[in-house]
Amino acid sequence: MTRAALTRLTLTDFRSYARAELPLDGRAVYLFGSNGAGKTNLLEAVSLLTAGRGLRGSPIAELGRRLPGEPRGRAWAVAAEIRLGEEAVRLGTGVEQAGAPRRIVRLDGETVPPGRLAEVQRQVWLTPAQDRLFLEGASERRRFFDRLVYAARPGHAAQASAYEKAQRERMRLLTDGPDDPAWLTALEARMGEAGALMAQARAATLADLQAEIDERGERPFPQARLSLTGDWEQMAAQGVAVQEIESRLVRALMDARERDAAAGRALTGPHRGDLAVVHAEKDRPAAECSTGEQKALILNLVLAQAARLSRAESAPNPILLLDEVAAHLDRRRRGALFDEIEALGLQAFLTGTDEHLFEDLRGRAQGVRVDASGLAPLDA
Repeated sequence: MTRAALTRLTLTDFRSYARAELPLDGRAVYLFGSNGAGKTNLLEAVSLLTAGRGLRGSPIAELGRRLPGEPRGRAWAVAAEIRLGEEAVRLGTGVEQAGAPRRIVRLDGETVPPGRLAEVQRQVWLTPAQDRLFLEGASERRRFFDRLVYAARPGHAAQASAYEKAQRERMRLLTDGPDDPAWLTALEARMGEAGALMAQARAATLADLQAEIDERGERPFPQARLSLTGDWEQMAAQGVAVQEIESRLVRALMDARERDAAAGRALTGPHRGDLAVVHAEKDRPAAECSTGEQKALILNLVLAQAARLSRAESAPNPILLLDEVAAHLDRRRRGALFDEIEALGLQAFLTGTDEHLFEDLRGRAQGVRVDASGLAPLDA
């Protein structure tokens, strides 16, 4: 395992921070302070050290600090130093002009595609927005699961992006014209190739994750049985070759042109699948479980993924971002969570409104008070 840990984080005109700098020693970090103090803003800044739009999914143009009367957010930057094994690496991201829709990513001073960030650190996160994961529509669960897939297989993000782009162009042709069979065929070929690889990555990740959950045995967090409902993911899970999945998907898309045009959306493909989760002990769908049980199930999924990735020899171990998770756990489960983070040797960032939530982390983690005056590390 190549251990990755942030050793310094610097924010400039990001969200509520005009300027903030936080030295880190590689241990877990707990951030506490009142609501609106900026705890989640700091986690969001860390999450932007990966590809994508971070844990909130906000447009890049909205991330800059904006004072009353300013029409748009300022140019912003997030910089970090990371210890990667015996190396020290510098990461940075931000925009050079206020309101810019795309961010720049730099690795040791060199401008690189965001996907390169996965070479030096990976992240798994859990936020309050995911508390209703089992009660929301399938699209929310797909996004949640795809983040887990991406953490294990960074190339998944590129395939998903290629699929979505081709899908949008295909639907534009089907609904607005012009009727161009050759161009539709080319777009469906792209969707078939990317979609088959997406299905394969999802199925493989689910199998790995289920094995990890089963191996973990009895813990304070409930075990889950996982499955993917999409036809294409099920084919992959059954061992159908990726080339065969691709050809079947292309044929299905060609046959569905008239139907998709009438519906105004593509009715087949990996964008239609869903993640199904069952509380193993109770043999009950997660959506029918109590709110506390649902939160514990989601947390166990995230911990299982972090544990699995922490043993990977070919990639850096993950960094955990857990926003307002501790408040929803009883003392026993909080202690189990802290113990597991420490046992796995992971750097984790946790937030909460009350310092007492992190009593069992005193001396084992860095504590940081967050308030209007900024970040105040505790003596530890």
